[in-house]
Amino acid sequence: MNIGYHGLLGLLILVGDIWAIINILQSTAANEKKLIWILAVVLLPLLGLILWYFLGPRNGKT
Repeated sequence: MNIGYHGLLGLLILVGDIWAIINILQSTAANEKKLIWILAVVLLPLLGLILWYFLGPRNGKT
């Protein structure tokens, strides 16, 4: 099975995006902000993940 580096990079980005979406849904931010962050992560996978990591809501489950 020859996945290559591009396939591995894509898989890592997919895992990161799923992790980000789960954390966004678990945050206590307003639903509108959650929707905006989820759209950013889904529509711009790498850039949205990076932006969420540095600028996203930091509060998790209480």
